[in-house]
Amino acid sequence: MLKFPKITIYDKYIFNQVFMTTFVAILLFTVIWIAPEMLLNTIKAVLAGEMSAKTGVLILFYELPKILGNAFPAGLLLGSIFTFDKLSKDSELTIFRAVGMSFKRIIAPVIVLSLIVTACCFVTFDKLIPYSVNKINKIRNRSNLTQYIYTQKDENNVPVEAVIVSRFQQDKMQNVIVLKFSNEDYTDVHQLSDIYAAKTGVTKPDKWVLDDITRYKISSDGIFTKPEHIEQMDILEGQSARNAYTLMTYATKKEREITNKDLHNYVKLLKAEDMEEEYRYMLNKYLQRFFHPFVCMLLAIMGALLGFSKPREQRMVGFAIAIGAIFAYYITLPFFDVLAEKGVVHPFITAIFPPLAFVCAILAFYKSKDL
Repeated sequence: MLKFPKITIYDKYIFNQVFMTTFVAILLFTVIWIAPEMLLNTIKAVLAGEMSAKTGVLILFYELPKILGNAFPAGLLLGSIFTFDKLSKDSELTIFRAVGMSFKRIIAPVIVLSLIVTACCFVTFDKLIPYSVNKINKIRNRSNLTQYIYTQKDENNVPVEAVIVSRFQQDKMQNVIVLKFSNEDYTDVHQLSDIYAAKTGVTKPDKWVLDDITRYKISSDGIFTKPEHIEQMDILEGQSARNAYTLMTYATKKEREITNKDLHNYVKLLKAEDMEEEYRYMLNKYLQRFFHPFVCMLLAIMGALLGFSKPREQRMVGFAIAIGAIFAYYITLPFFDVLAEKGVVHPFITAIFPPLAFVCAILAFYKSKDL
């Protein structure tokens, strides 16, 4: 039978101390993040009559999950370093070590707290942020209304037709152009055989239906024949219709608007459609969903290590390193996104590199502290 270690007074004491300082750090991080621009813009919009006070409060409330997703790791790092720095100043760490407690035993409560925060961080990115962003878009009447281009290819990866949607909203489309590619090989002219220009269209589960269409037949020498009017036409039938609709829908969204399950399916679809850059970028963002929460635990351990100090040691050095680590982590994430998107580095490496860097830093600090 599995037995859990006995929870001692020490565990409760350290857990509560780190929890309180972490909570305060997260609160300060949230206030600093939301106060300068977000709060000011919301107040301006309310005073200008662009939104009601209730709407402004709701927007600020729904902005919180995005901030918390970044605040959790930073809060744990600062919370643990503040706690252990205070324990060092009060010589409590010296007493713990004197009674035979190892470093692993000392930070055990911190690990437990970090696992809880890691779970909260994971749920925040998977559920809360997509939900809150979609709520904000609905409040601000932001709909997925934009342009999209989908190219259907055969088994040899040769384009069969290209569908250009000028405007779409949910299942309604406007100004749709369909380019039909010829099966013949040309050496000196284009490969188009037909061009269809539809004023409206509807996306259905098994097909796309276009209405009020003008057809331009193109001869082998590239000359338009007399335009022909067609009342209705079906395109992209079956799986192609479903794939195109999914791609069109998610192409208008940012990664943070999609849950882990939907993002995983979207990544698989991008790979199947040979959309390499989009596939690499979204795969990198999907993997970050799992590695980013893990950073919470690593930063908690790093904070505890930086808080360990000798009586005459310069303690501000540890705080400076902590702030630098947080800044470096968040400032380099877009850089790794670009490396993954352009195929310079595999997305798995770009996603796992920051956590590995923190692991190496932890080992270096552990060795330097001689613990």
